Amino acid sequence: MDAPMKFVQILDFETDRIDEMRELAQQQEESMAARSGGPTHRLVLKDRNQPNRYFAVIEFDSYDEAMANSDHPDTTKFAEQMAALCTKPPTFTDCDVVDVTEFK
Repeated sequence: MDAPMKFVQILDFETDRIDEMRELAQQQEESMAARSGGPTHRLVLKDRNQPNRYFAVIEFDSYDEAMANSDHPDTTKFAEQMAALCTKPPTFTDCDVVDVTEFK
């Protein structure tokens, strides 16, 4: 049987309250530390051409783990609080990881 495919969710969001967003993300990380099956990596990017636009790339070990995480009440609460800090509704893109290359 094949190993589960890694899964990435990309959040595209705009905010003029990035410091509050970082604080909220830190609180979420602390609450997730005690539970299993959450994200394995997070990368936050700032768009150089559009002020206040950001992308968060969240990696999970599998699609199933990502969906279980999405269904958790803490994640729902975080998403609501995050949306309140955004200047427009965030968008989510779900991706299966098909290839990874590490450059040294």
